[in-house]
Amino acid sequence: MHRVMKLLFIRHAQSVGNQEKRMQGHGEFELSERGRQQAEKLARRLLADGWHPSQVYTSPLKRAAETTQILVDYFLTAPLPAAVSDLIDATAMSGDSDGVSRKIPVQLADELKEFQNGIFEGLTWSEAVNRYPDLCHRLESSPDWILIPGAETLEDARSRSRRFIQTLLQQHRNGDHIWIVTHSWILQHLIAELMGSDRSWRLRAHNTALFEFWIDRDRWERTDQNRFNTDLWQVHRFNDCQHLQS
Repeated sequence: MHRVMKLLFIRHAQSVGNQEKRMQGHGEFELSERGRQQAEKLARRLLADGWHPSQVYTSPLKRAAETTQILVDYFLTAPLPAAVSDLIDATAMSGDSDGVSRKIPVQLADELKEFQNGIFEGLTWSEAVNRYPDLCHRLESSPDWILIPGAETLEDARSRSRRFIQTLLQQHRNGDHIWIVTHSWILQHLIAELMGSDRSWRLRAHNTALFEFWIDRDRWERTDQNRFNTDLWQVHRFNDCQHLQS
């Protein structure tokens, strides 16, 4: 395979809100104990795979930021596999562990936050039904989108997804290996935007699931038949969470 840009989308590990089945939205929920274990399992797998990022983007919400911190800390402290150590350019990195210099830039991105769900933030569904019975009945009775008071619209979500993907493509080139740590709902719109779909599709992403795309950034703007050349745009993992089985 020729030199490409690699994108690894990662859903955050289980949070206390996930555990309690809360509609978290922009609410701040830390990782559960199980979530911390999930993130550690993921870190071990990515290190074993030699998937060393050159850049990390993360949602600033606590459950995503804590997942990112566990992953980055593991990569900065664990001994690197020999095959990876041989590839690291010590002159371009900073920090030192095991005689190998390492650095992983991390950037917070508001565009990667979860759905801003307004008055439902932090509630379980049963709590929402008790507080807002008429609205919940409408939501349960129709498949059409019904705006929750105080929540963002679907257009808002798709717009910030587009903004993030466009910025990503503008700032990175072939050879860059990027982690994007985010949330299940917005992940659907991010992937649809990356793949050029005019619709957003339901994806049921598990906690710490991986979605990996390889892109020939040099040919991204081409308008000839290479747009349909599947050697240039490859899906390598999709909702992959095999590490949780160990």
